[in-house]
Amino acid sequence: MASAFEQMRANVGKLLRGIDRYQFNPAYFQVTVTSQILLKALTNLPHTDFTLCKCMIDQTHQEERPIRQILYLGNLLETCHFQSFWSSLEENREFIDGITGFEDSVRKFICHVVGITYQNIEHRLLAEMLGDPLDTQVKVWMSKYGWTENEEEQIFIFNQEESVKPKNIVEKIDFESVSSIMATSQ
Repeated sequence: MASAFEQMRANVGKLLRGIDRYQFNPAYFQVTVTSQILLKALTNLPHTDFTLCKCMIDQTHQEERPIRQILYLGNLLETCHFQSFWSSLEENREFIDGITGFEDSVRKFICHVVGITYQNIEHRLLAEMLGDPLDTQVKVWMSKYGWTENEEEQIFIFNQEESVKPKNIVEKIDFESVSSIMATSQ
């Protein structure tokens, strides 16, 4: 019993070394499970989970229909093509069945991007970015992030200038290192 355990331990240790450590059993690849994992990783943007999961998928499997479509959705989100994302998601609604809170997680990511990008944004544009939800949902996201709207339907996000913090960079170069550089350049 102990020798079988030691042999299994050695096999696992061998699998954990090298480039193949992320593909333990490629023969057991399942498209539906991989699709679910990719979609769950999308809900954790801006973290790198989606990129890491994408890198573990073999190129031949990336061309299969549901995975190819999910990778396309992820690309749209990562490149901030939010309106295209929502229309493409509408065409592939069956993908997100069973993933609770998928749309709200995506909206949270979009609000994160809007928060670090804009100082002011039109109400209509924000609604389109958030998937054109009802105005009540836009108001909920605005209140969640503390954004305010004026009479001209401009939403004040954040004064980016207030968050810029100057950084003093001090370089210490001694004479010996400069003299050797100058000597080699002549």
